[in-house]
Amino acid sequence: MAPATEADLVALAALCAEVEACTLCDLYATRTRAVPGEGDPAADLVFVGEAPGYHEDQQGRPFVGQAGKLLEQLLVSIGLTRQQVFIANVLKSRPPNNRDPRPEEIAACQPYLWRQIALIKPKVICTLGNHATKLLTGNPAGITRVHGRPQAIEIAGHNLYLYPIFHPAAALYTPAMLTTLKEDFLRLPELLAQAAPPAGAAALPVHDVPAGDGPSAPAGAAGDVPAVTPAEAPAAPPAKPEQLGLF
Repeated sequence: MAPATEADLVALAALCAEVEACTLCDLYATRTRAVPGEGDPAADLVFVGEAPGYHEDQQGRPFVGQAGKLLEQLLVSIGLTRQQVFIANVLKSRPPNNRDPRPEEIAACQPYLWRQIALIKPKVICTLGNHATKLLTGNPAGITRVHGRPQAIEIAGHNLYLYPIFHPAAALYTPAMLTTLKEDFLRLPELLAQAAPPAGAAALPVHDVPAGDGPSAPAGAAGDVPAVTPAEAPAAPPAKPEQLGLF
């Protein structure tokens, strides 16, 4: 993994500031903080969820609740830390009350993710759950059909492997899925050890959102599952089964 250039670091910092000040959709008026993403600016491995949850909105950081803790444990199981990867979401702001993201919100936010990918140049993007997987692949197949199956793809002019897995929230709410999630996760080192896929992978346009493939589950669960909420803080809305991105 080559270190990030000074130009890339400057560009990522500018992109982060742009996200934090973004008013391209109405979510800017209801969010507490935008969540640009964080991690190694030259990471070989990038994780993409759907949207920030309650605690992410409060802290401005991705995956800081219970599902984020599980993600960190899974990273340890393959010898990595969250500081060695990059973690982001399709949406950078949390929709209020965990409602479904709207098409105009996805259209406004997607270019930010594509620009991050272009700057970081990862070897592998691991999509977490149904909705991020559908958006990045442009394929309507559900996560239960495609999880654990890497595919070569081109995003923002960069050839990489896309590797869909169940969202950690699914394992928290459905313990039987934890074994599958762990098994899929353990294949990541082998995928990372491979050479980057050759040019000629099916391209996914930088600014086009595949019609009908946007997220359909409320953003709170897709971004993360709330940790135990302090008594003085308002309770985060509970996740529903359809929020876990299983179908």
